[in-house]
Formats: sequence, C-alpha cells, structure tokens
Amino acid sequence: MSAGSPREGQAQAPAPQDRGPAGNGGLSRISRATHLKEALLRNAFLVCACVAVAGVTLIFVFVGYQGWPIFAKLGIGEFLGGRVWYPTKGLFGILTLVVNSLLAMAGGLVLGAPLAVGTAVFLSEVASPRVREVTRPAVELLAGIPSVVYGFFGLVLLRPIIARVFGGLGFGLFTVWVILGVMIVPTIATLTEDALRSVPEGIREASYAMGATKWQTIWRVLLPAARIGIIDAVILGMGRAIGETMAVVMIAGNAPVIPDSIFKPFLTLTTVIVMDMPYASGDHRTALFGVAIVLFVISMIFVASIRVISRSRGEGD
Repeated sequence: MSAGSPREGQAQAPAPQDRGPAGNGGLSRISRATHLKEALLRNAFLVCACVAVAGVTLIFVFVGYQGWPIFAKLGIGEFLGGRVWYPTKGLFGILTLVVNSLLAMAGGLVLGAPLAVGTAVFLSEVASPRVREVTRPAVELLAGIPSVVYGFFGLVLLRPIIARVFGGLGFGLFTVWVILGVMIVPTIATLTEDALRSVPEGIREASYAMGATKWQTIWRVLLPAARIGIIDAVILGMGRAIGETMAVVMIAGNAPVIPDSIFKPFLTLTTVIVMDMPYASGDHRTALFGVAIVLFVISMIFVASIRVISRSRGEGD
C-alpha cells in the first residue's frame, strides 16, 4: 500500500460542496432585478431630499427677492430698529413687533415647557401601561387640533374669564401665553419622552442599586442624562410658539405697541403679515415680505442652535 493512498476503513474527507457561480458558499448571486430595485429606491430617496432642499431654497429666494427692497430703501437699522409701524404714513419700524413676538414666545415657553417636561416624565417613568395608553394619545391629539380652534377657544371662553378677573377686554400677553403654553406641549413632551427613553436602562438600574428613590433617579440622573434632547425639544417649541399666527391674531388685540401690562393688546410679526397682506401694496407689501425675512432668519437661528447642540453632544460622546 502506498503512503499516499487512504487506509482501508478510514473515512475520507467530504468533497467540497458546489459554491455556486460566485463561489459564495451556496448563496445565489443577487439578481439583476434586485439591483435595479435598489437603484430606483436610492434615486427616489435622493429626489425626495433634493425636493426638500429645493423647496426651502426657493422659499428663501422668493421671500428675499420680494422683501430686500425695503432693507435697501430704509436700511437694516431703521427697519429693524424703528419702533413705529404706521404703513399709511410710510413708517415701517418693526422693533416693537419683534419684541412683542419674543415676549409672547417667552411667556408661552415659561408656562408650557414645565408642563410638557412633566408630562414626558410621567409617560416615560411613572405612568402604568394602562394609563399611558390613554394619556399619550390625548397629548398627541393636542398637536392635531387646528390653531384656529385654539384661537376660538381663547376668544370665546378664556378671554371673558380673564376680562372678568383682571379687568380690561381680556386681550393681551397673558391670554396668548396660556394658549401658546398649551399648543407647544405636544412638541416638547413627545421629544422629551423620546430623549428619556433613549437613556440606557443600566443607568436607571445603577441609580436604584445605589439606594436612590424613583424621584431621585428622575431628578438627579435621568433628566441630566437627557438634557441635550430636552433642550432640543424646548428650542423646537420656541419655533412653534414664535411662528404661531391664527390663534395669536384672534386673542392678542393687535395693537402695534409694546404693552405696559400683560393684559393690554399687542401685535406680533406673524399677525401683522396675516392682517395686512390682503390689502397691502407698494412699500407696505414689500415691508411685509421684510417681516417674513426676519421670521425666516429667527427660525434658521433656532434650527442652527439645535444643530450646534447636537454636534456638541456628539463630540462629547
């Protein structure tokens, strides 16, 4: 018997299996139709992204083209720094409108943000599954209510109550704060709940293992761990509040002055556009597009803030 021949009774090694035309262990090669479907999907997603970017760009170009002449005629300082909005006399200062918009946003945020964060904490950490099934849809439903319905509610129900308790007509910052505070709850609460749920479960278990109570874990551990996501949610809520129009125009009173009381009428950037645009012409119409540019820039600042915060979080990780 030769040395290279297999011994009698010795099991021979199994013959290698056919690996197919691509030599990939029996896996069939991806079909041409599959490659075509993936290419179509990839291009479809690319088109969607391009449409979104093009839409924002076209809006910015259109509004900028229509509104820039007022900046060229009056100057940025006079347009942004002027305190008198009196279009029939050619006075187009929007400082008062900017201040009023920021006051409305800040008050709505002070009332709405704690309520929204508390709602998110309740849904994420405290509520039982049965209660959560009822509460979460109710909170999400707030986001689906049209803003004109909020305004109608504030005008018909809330305004008379405020007028009866505090005097005046019931129009003003306080009424707007209450309505905006409710309107921004779904935005902030949903994003805050997502931020809390993204905190690893091991962090909760480690806190409980150290002897912390549920409240201590929420206050000292979970909220600090999710603070970046909460800040993002609050900034988006700010954008929602400062861009609100229909509800505000119905309950603000729309006087182009900085109110000396939270129960006095006032006018904001968004409401002046919706009120004046139907009849505006000439410089008045151009000034309204200038107001839209200012709103666009404020929104861009909010979005940029979120991007900067998110990037700093990524670098910190």
